[in-house]
Amino acid sequence: MGIIDKLNKNFESRVRLGIMSVLIVNDWVDFTEMKALLSITDGNLASHSAALEKSEYIEIKKEFVGKKPKTSYRITNLGRVAFKEHLNYLEKLINAK
Repeated sequence: MGIIDKLNKNFESRVRLGIMSVLIVNDWVDFTEMKALLSITDGNLASHSAALEKSEYIEIKKEFVGKKPKTSYRITNLGRVAFKEHLNYLEKLINAK
């Protein structure tokens, strides 16, 4: 099995890479901030974050602040480990001779 085969398919999308990159260095990030940071549509953020939640890499919290709905995201311990491992394999691939 080569290094390329060890890359995590859950992080192949640039949107998912972006979500994980934001969350690895922040605690909770709300929907509006994440959407602005990544310059993506509501639908893109919703679908990719749902896929990451299904893999248990992120947690999604939905609540009401006053009468307004608020969605926030944070990385799980499993997500942190999986993403760091993915980054390590990327680095090994970049430095392979």
